[in-house]
Amino acid sequence: MKLNLNKKQTLSIAGVLVTGVVLAWLILGTDKHQPIGEGGATDHAEAVDLEASGTPQKGPHGGKLFTQDGYGTEITIFEQGVEPEFRVYTYKDGKPLDPAASKVSITLDRLGRTPQLFTLTQVKDYLKGNAVVEEPHSFKVTIATQHNNKAYRFTYEQIEARVTMTDQQVEQNGIELLVAGPTRIKSTLQMIGEIRFNEDRLVHVVPRLAGVVESATANAGDRVRKGQVLAVISSAALADQRSELLAAQKRLALARTTFEREKMLWEEKISAEQDYLQARNATQEAEIALHSAQQKLASLGGLTSGGNLTRYEIRAPIDGVVIEKNISSGAAIKDDANIFVIADLSTVWAEVSIYAKDLNTVKIGQQATVKASAFESQSSGTVFYVGALVGEQTRTAKARIVLPNPQGVWRPGLPVNIELTAGEVEVPVAISTEAIQTVRDWTVAFGRYGADFEARPLELGRSDGKFTEVIKGLNAGEQYAAKNSFLIKADLGKSGASHDH
Repeated sequence: MKLNLNKKQTLSIAGVLVTGVVLAWLILGTDKHQPIGEGGATDHAEAVDLEASGTPQKGPHGGKLFTQDGYGTEITIFEQGVEPEFRVYTYKDGKPLDPAASKVSITLDRLGRTPQLFTLTQVKDYLKGNAVVEEPHSFKVTIATQHNNKAYRFTYEQIEARVTMTDQQVEQNGIELLVAGPTRIKSTLQMIGEIRFNEDRLVHVVPRLAGVVESATANAGDRVRKGQVLAVISSAALADQRSELLAAQKRLALARTTFEREKMLWEEKISAEQDYLQARNATQEAEIALHSAQQKLASLGGLTSGGNLTRYEIRAPIDGVVIEKNISSGAAIKDDANIFVIADLSTVWAEVSIYAKDLNTVKIGQQATVKASAFESQSSGTVFYVGALVGEQTRTAKARIVLPNPQGVWRPGLPVNIELTAGEVEVPVAISTEAIQTVRDWTVAFGRYGADFEARPLELGRSDGKFTEVIKGLNAGEQYAAKNSFLIKADLGKSGASHDH
């Protein structure tokens, strides 16, 4: 079909076509400078703000990819088989760029810390940071780069292991805030031991005379007093000893009578001096014989008989508890039979095995705290004995601690935990042991920064149970959560904070 257009219509159509060409050229020019990621284009030195631009696009190496005027920077935190490190890849118009063509630095801003500057150097096809990226990976990142005399800056922020709590919430949860700083920590050894009898107050009772048991009134478990009758036996040997004593007493009485008479006769010049001297010698011999018979009976504890020469009363030598009884009525026993064992339990020993590496640490006189492992009870004592020999099989030496036991709480055979004070030392930074928590595979304390609590992985040193030395992770003067810090950990679990790289 043939169109008949006048001059005015022809000019209008030409104008429309020119306008379309110009618009097409502008659109194509804009697409040519569109960034690889979603960060958008900015002027040369202006930052791409993550909060303003949205989440950066994921780069070919799994990192965060920022672009500006066709220049791209991908930042990653690499930690497979190595300590966490920054790795940066660069691109031009979407294609990998020689890392040496860019100069890159990274600045980290953490809560409560001075900014940390990382310089990067080329390794293979990427740039590597010059320091470890410490956990937690919760910080604001600023990437400054130069390429072809042109400066670029990108920023983003990632949050990890952080919980926000107002002062009112902190008070309502009963969270105690303390300040890390220097303190004195007692150096201790933690050991496992056992309660034993105080062998210096343990007595084995033997009859010292053979005989037949008439009665045995004391039983195992009975508490007895010194001098209390434990058993009665009938002993022919004792009867002989008592008969000898009686005979010695009568001989002495007769000798004294004779001596008095001979002395009077000699003084009156009636008898010879020789008779007087013989009477005196006989008296002295009778006294010696009587004293000997008394000593024999005293050593047997059989001075009193109550008229029955064979009756032998076995009495308790100390106050204590009968822990063993090996006697019964009607039984014939020998003079060396172990018939009773009595223990004074007013004091006991806590015995512990000391390994060779700790032998130079354990000294006589050191203070120790003994705690029962089966129930709530503890007591303090001092080390009074450290063995001079190391066992061939155990490679340990024995140490003993004397414990007062007025209530009878410490029973021999009871396993105990023993904390031995080895010394006291001043440390520059320490925190309350209550503050220490576990997050992921970290040992942490929660630092307080404004309205935020953030986990700080710790390297710990010595501890006395109340305070623990911090070698790395918290600085002196930093505020942290102590009592009830587990509530922050619980909130952290609810928030589901991720380990984002």
